[in-house]
Amino acid sequence: MRISDVLELLLLSALWGGSFLFMRIAAPALGPVWLIECRVLLAGLALLPLLLRSQAWSVIRPSLVPLFIVGSINSALPFLFLAFASLSLPAGYTSIVNATTPLFGTLIAATWFQEKLTIARTLGLLLGFAGVVVLIGLQPMTITPMVIGSIAAGLMAAIMYAISAPYAKRHLSGIPPLLIAPASQLSAAVALLPLLPFTAPAAVPSARIMLAVLALALFSTSLAYLLYFRLIQNVGSSKALTVAYLVPIFAVLWGTVFLHETLTVAIVLGCCLILLGTAIANGLLMLPSQRS
Repeated sequence: MRISDVLELLLLSALWGGSFLFMRIAAPALGPVWLIECRVLLAGLALLPLLLRSQAWSVIRPSLVPLFIVGSINSALPFLFLAFASLSLPAGYTSIVNATTPLFGTLIAATWFQEKLTIARTLGLLLGFAGVVVLIGLQPMTITPMVIGSIAAGLMAAIMYAISAPYAKRHLSGIPPLLIAPASQLSAAVALLPLLPFTAPAAVPSARIMLAVLALALFSTSLAYLLYFRLIQNVGSSKALTVAYLVPIFAVLWGTVFLHETLTVAIVLGCCLILLGTAIANGLLMLPSQRS
């Protein structure tokens, strides 16, 4: 990976780490469906000028169905699952569960695209996953049916992301990321429309909730997805998915600073393992066998 790709990966991690903070704030007030509808609709509208450029329609028109599918499995469904999880899990916890994405993604890429599963990449992914296990297993948490359901929702979101990345790589490789991002978000907004009448929030949201929704839409979605689709095209789907190992670090940081979530030794140890695994999986740290 180039230095510019690494910097984009870190920025994307910080933006997506913030999304768990914003969902934790807004989901209890708006409910998962309305929160995510606002998220994808505002994000799509913010990026709409990119679709209004000359020649843009002619580029995306042949791929409307794949764009709708990507919008559904890469935005609407995983966002909905994560918003549900954030109702009972702290921001850092939700992001940690979602950090299983690269594990699913590597398995899918190995079978779908026949990407070589090298020893270094396998070791890196296992170290990263071990960090996730440390973060979850050593945390004090009462296991209730709601917590189990939230963890399952986070895992379903991870599987959706793992499926959507290679799908986008295969079916949307000829479309610029500047067009994929708005089209997919608007597609996600359309996909969620049938659920809105049954899930209306009970009260008008406060200014704090509205600011959280705006930040979620504009920074953690609009800007983040421009970076994400760019990374998929530049470094491949499996490496782009390793962003999920870095996101918990920022999510835990934002949760600790802004929501006063507890920072424990397990969190520090897990984050160190995650950073080490990500570095090895992306070739930033070379194993002795690779240097010879």
